[in-house]
Amino acid sequence: MNKKKLLEQFLDYLKYQRNYSDYTILNYEKDLHEYFNYIEKEALELNNIEYNDIRFYLRYLKEDKKEKNSTICRHLSALKTFYNYLLTKEVINNNPFIYINGPKREKRLPRYFEYNELEELFKIPDLKTALGQRNRLILEMLYATGVRVGELVNIKVKNINKEERTIIILGKGNKERIVHYGEYAEEILNKYLEEGYQELNRNNLDYLFLNKQHNKLTERGVRVILDSIIKQTNLSKHISPHMLRHTFATHLLNEGCDILSVQKLLGHESISATGIYTHVTTQHLKNVYYDKFPRAKMK
Repeated sequence: MNKKKLLEQFLDYLKYQRNYSDYTILNYEKDLHEYFNYIEKEALELNNIEYNDIRFYLRYLKEDKKEKNSTICRHLSALKTFYNYLLTKEVINNNPFIYINGPKREKRLPRYFEYNELEELFKIPDLKTALGQRNRLILEMLYATGVRVGELVNIKVKNINKEERTIIILGKGNKERIVHYGEYAEEILNKYLEEGYQELNRNNLDYLFLNKQHNKLTERGVRVILDSIIKQTNLSKHISPHMLRHTFATHLLNEGCDILSVQKLLGHESISATGIYTHVTTQHLKNVYYDKFPRAKMK
């Protein structure tokens, strides 16, 4: 059984059929290399793994590799998905990972930006340049729509309805959804399409976000851009595309949006995935309580 060939085919399947992000695919690839090294060291066969083998592997990740529970869960997710793929390709007869539960994840509250911090970020890109217009639009779109970075870089100009201020997004599992954007994002979008986009799109591509080589912007490119922007501010926070997604969801909830609507806007299949954002609104609820409840404060 050629593990290298199977891995290449599996990664292509994730990218082109399941529409996984480049970031997730890279992590899955690293996790599977770790697993392959382990079973080779332990003289185990890929298609002959048993329950106890998996338990020993998870213990190896925890005790020998000192991995966090969240990382071990990601390893397990990668392996479940990989073995399901092998099952559909009839390389194996059953998936031994299907009944394995990972360790309890550490509870980590989503990090997000306050309104004033966002304003500081938005002021950094130079709107007199094509790249500055593009970078400002990246910030506005990530915050205005809550899209994932993989969804952002795959936006095509033809998928934008300027009259309705909506965009058709291709999400996880190749599922489409419609996201909305407001007047601030509309203003910079129009400026970019009329000016910067014309300068960057020398190769006549369909994609909205392009790099200085006039090719499609990558997920890694977006992360580099965001890192560069925050270094030019006085903010001490780390920045990532997902942090702006967290900010989008948190601000909606803080302004009274119901969680089911936030779930739909984020493209979450399960309401439990959206539930993490209710924790970060605790301070907001406390402020509402003391402001609105008649016997919260003595007059």
